[in-house]
Amino acid sequence: MISGLYQGQDGDSRLALRVDVDGTRPAGRVSGDLFTVSGATTSYAGSFVVNAPSVRAEGDEARISGLGSFTFETPDKDVNITVSEGTASADIAGRTYRVAFASPYFRSVLLEQDSVMGTVPFVSYATGSLQGPAGSPARDLSVSAAYAEAGIELTVTQPGVIPVDGSGADLAWDDAELHHAMTQQFGSFGDAPAWRVWLLVASKHVGGYRGIMFDYNDAHQRQGSAVFYDAIKGDTPQAQRAQLRTYVHELGHAFNLLHSWQKNLARPPQPLGPDGGFGDLSWMNYVQNYRPGGEPGYWAAFPFQFTDPELVHLRHGFFRDVAMGANAFGTGAAEIAPFEQPVEDLSGLRLELRAKESYELGEPVVIEFKLSYTGEPRVTHGHLHPDTEFTQVSITQPGGRTVLYQPMMRHCVDSSPQIQLDAGNPAMYRSAYVGHGRDGHYFQQPGEYQVRAQYIAADGSRIVSPACPVKVRLPVSRDDHLVAELMLGEEQGKLFSLQGSDSPTLRSGNEALDEVIDRYGAHPLATYARLVKGLNAEREFKALTAGKRLRVRPPDPKQGIEQLTQVARDPGLDNITLNLVMRRLARAEARQGDLERANAVMDQMVATFAAKGVNPIVMGQIRQQAELTKSALSAEVS
Repeated sequence: MISGLYQGQDGDSRLALRVDVDGTRPAGRVSGDLFTVSGATTSYAGSFVVNAPSVRAEGDEARISGLGSFTFETPDKDVNITVSEGTASADIAGRTYRVAFASPYFRSVLLEQDSVMGTVPFVSYATGSLQGPAGSPARDLSVSAAYAEAGIELTVTQPGVIPVDGSGADLAWDDAELHHAMTQQFGSFGDAPAWRVWLLVASKHVGGYRGIMFDYNDAHQRQGSAVFYDAIKGDTPQAQRAQLRTYVHELGHAFNLLHSWQKNLARPPQPLGPDGGFGDLSWMNYVQNYRPGGEPGYWAAFPFQFTDPELVHLRHGFFRDVAMGANAFGTGAAEIAPFEQPVEDLSGLRLELRAKESYELGEPVVIEFKLSYTGEPRVTHGHLHPDTEFTQVSITQPGGRTVLYQPMMRHCVDSSPQIQLDAGNPAMYRSAYVGHGRDGHYFQQPGEYQVRAQYIAADGSRIVSPACPVKVRLPVSRDDHLVAELMLGEEQGKLFSLQGSDSPTLRSGNEALDEVIDRYGAHPLATYARLVKGLNAEREFKALTAGKRLRVRPPDPKQGIEQLTQVARDPGLDNITLNLVMRRLARAEARQGDLERANAVMDQMVATFAAKGVNPIVMGQIRQQAELTKSALSAEVS
């Protein structure tokens, strides 16, 4: 057997060569990464792959040749390799490298894993514990073993346990707290691509997710992920099996693997598997959406492995497309064609978008999504918010370029509660801030934008909305210009995405929002600065210190009330955001000890929406929500 990793150097050029022509699940490829060595430093120079090499044996030697695809221009694209007894000679791009066998694994990655006190990290699952597909061998699979089967060496450092300082009564993490933990951890990683990834085992997420990938929009992405113990804990074989899949799935994102139904959004686009990708037997699919058969069908057929195209990416993807901290998630997918209406749509579902008539430059762009049924009642899932990636949003900018909204963090859901749309519940609504994401601000200039969305239904149907125009007005006054500059900073965009943060890495963004409130408090956009500051003050904030201790900053209900009261009075606020603001305002009043005032805020919320003429069905839902909030707050303060 000759497959594996070979390493060597020719002068100032170093080669990491991957030969993959025999052994377990051979991909029938050779590939390599080239680095330039200068003194005590090494820099990445380029990569190549031969997708269909010719392999022939001549005595004790194996000769491999083929035409290479390179990341750099070279007149000599022929690749010739001779392997003999653990060494190889490789002619690549006009140079000859002498390389020696280094590892049976094609790539090696260091995994740093920390767990918050009270959680129990996953160890391993015996695949024979439950019935699986015929022909899939029973074995004990840890996360490292699962990646080893894909040809990736995952070395786990000594796991750390993060103690909790302070009360920490609520150990539910939100995106802002995870972002801060991420920046604290990644600050020690170094500002460069590396085969190194961090996994945080946290207690739970406020959204109930099982996992999340840190994919924020700085220079270096895909360096870490989190799994949430409360959503996946358990000692049963079913729970252990689900934990294994969640860990492998989230780390797969760090290797730049997309969800099975999203591969067509990569750059370059990749073909989707069966049933629009939902038929993939892969770690990267969602078990509940597998077709045919849903979760039972998935586990009955899943052999605990990546698909062949995913295997090729892990082993032979170009260095910057795979290494953590290098190319962005999806290797771009930033510029796409606008979503097109299907030539035939028998789904019985309609997706519509709604935006304000116009926005000030620098105003956060919030889009309302409405999914309704047409004709007969329909059953689908409730993941309408684009952060869960069953809904994608395209934005055509005034210059004609179309980009894909990419959330700062990618939320993975392992359950999809069914929603029935019928006469009693004719539509489902969500709103999302899409003004900023992984690629920065999407509405940075005045003009008319066209926003479309695509919702992937429970049966795999892809429902495309009509275009929704978003008009961004020219600043008129000097204050308009100055406030727009303060609102459009990169850190400010992150704060809007995260609904505020205590993170020191976003200090200048918080200072800019403070300036908007202090100097331009009467300007219409000051509402949004108050919104961010108020939501952040009203909640507690968990911070992971440099010494890996968890400290909890208690809520500041007085500051939250001061800011959110003014926000709730703004008639320009969209209904869904106003609903959130008033519920959080009520919680701040309750936490300050005034339950009577908290209940009055909920009564005011009902009266406000009734005065707006909200349709009776939605109005009934708002009344029920108000009563549930009152009960929850009463229980919290008692």
